[in-house]
Amino acid sequence: MGKLLEWMPIVKDALHKTAVAVNILCLLHVTNAHLFSVVKLVGPSMLPAFNNGNFVLSERITSRSGKVRSGDAVIIRSPEDPTKVVAKRVKGVGGDVVSYVVDLNKSDEQRTVEVPKGHVWIEGDNINNSRDSRQFGAVPYALVESRIFIVVWPPEDFRLIRKYKVM
Repeated sequence: MGKLLEWMPIVKDALHKTAVAVNILCLLHVTNAHLFSVVKLVGPSMLPAFNNGNFVLSERITSRSGKVRSGDAVIIRSPEDPTKVVAKRVKGVGGDVVSYVVDLNKSDEQRTVEVPKGHVWIEGDNINNSRDSRQFGAVPYALVESRIFIVVWPPEDFRLIRKYKVM
């Protein structure tokens, strides 16, 4: 019994530290799942606004409250591969009429579509090197996960993201 009493303060301290660590991890999970998340951007589709390898902070409140608008840079669940998320620019929301160049490399042919209710039209800023709504059509709004609002890394790219005017 004496040895057990010797271990009690050590065990109590270990349990307290474990409880603190679990609370911190739960807070991080809730923050990432419902408020903010850090996303690494990969690929050239959003050049020149974002560089390959930028880390951005995105917020989930705008998308969950249905307030994503044309010009917002967003993180969406890929409609082609649901295991991936991609960054794109919203060019139109439900009810908007959007004109786009079909294939810039082959011609300047343009098409015009009306974005269905409950959907968004997304395009990469680098239209020569982006798979987006021009290939797969309007994307269900439910695939919009968050709105990018700040570039956090690398330090020389650190900046707030302002809404672009959509032409």
